Amino acid sequence: MSSEGRNHNWDYAAIGTPEDFLASWSASRGNLRRFFEDHAAAPINDAAQRQAGEAAATQAVAAIYGMELNEFNAGVDAVAGAIESAGAIHVSIPDPDVPQDVGAAAFFDVDNTLIQGSSLIVFAQGLFRKKFFTIKEILPVVWKQVKFKLTGSENAEDVSRGREQALEFIKGRPVQELVDLCEEIVDQRMADKMWPGTKQLADMHIAAGHQVWLVSATPVQLAQILAQRLGFTGAIGTVAEAKDGVFTGRLVGDILHGPGKRHAVAALASIEQLDLTRCTAYSDSINDLPMLSMVGTAVAVNPDSKLRKEAETRGWDVRDFRSIRKATREYGIPALVTAAFSVAGWRLRRRWRKQ
Repeated sequence: MSSEGRNHNWDYAAIGTPEDFLASWSASRGNLRRFFEDHAAAPINDAAQRQAGEAAATQAVAAIYGMELNEFNAGVDAVAGAIESAGAIHVSIPDPDVPQDVGAAAFFDVDNTLIQGSSLIVFAQGLFRKKFFTIKEILPVVWKQVKFKLTGSENAEDVSRGREQALEFIKGRPVQELVDLCEEIVDQRMADKMWPGTKQLADMHIAAGHQVWLVSATPVQLAQILAQRLGFTGAIGTVAEAKDGVFTGRLVGDILHGPGKRHAVAALASIEQLDLTRCTAYSDSINDLPMLSMVGTAVAVNPDSKLRKEAETRGWDVRDFRSIRKATREYGIPALVTAAFSVAGWRLRRRWRKQ
């Protein structure tokens, strides 16, 4: 998203464009000495460097994304946590035969957008099978997710509390143990819950050379494994802090819900040099309005009543795959059959590898 023409006080000669500055800020926030040595005159002391860096970053973030610096930094923390979790910013390599449309991307919510229902309840079931908690401890979480399943809409307080409880369940457990569990959950429990119509949308973006990202409040390990299995570029999710390979029970950055997704997408756009006017976002929930509103194209998928009304008011596309009749009307039978076979093929290939 270009900010030229809106930043009359920005020193382009000294530090480049706001977009260039934020890309560097995101990669080396809090230690910008080399950046200023490369782009400004003489080196400056640490205090002045930090003050100048934060002033410039504040101006750039406000101009480009219309948010506060602390909000943007929370997004940077979430993206950094996702990179640390995966060991790289991307979890899949694009097809070399597909020309890449640099700067364009699609952002997909997971729950009720890509998969049916809530990923947290599937995650909780996996934790229970591995004896991370007792039935008494999990009942409140299950009840909140049952409400989501029945109503089709999220409650921010329920989501927040559910993640806090999940953090308590994994405190003191090895990270690798959770990664192994997430692989099992994705391969055995989530494939048959996918909406073929949404998978078809994602495949269209991949074929066009766009980056495709999952942006979800679900644990980042689960989101990244799902993205990898589907051939998506990457995933940003809720990041649980870990030290020495063990979870501490604390969060890194935001819970990626509502405004948290907007902050993370802004940080990701700066790091990946994405033009948000050329990006698309997909979600089912009115709670994702901040993310949907920041891109050039917003699509409501299986929307709750509030998002459907908002989409109609704003003229956004609406795709509802919750019944065969609606899905057929949206995409037609051939496209849905193709998407369904691609999902089924992935499951079969996974089984063959294990045999």
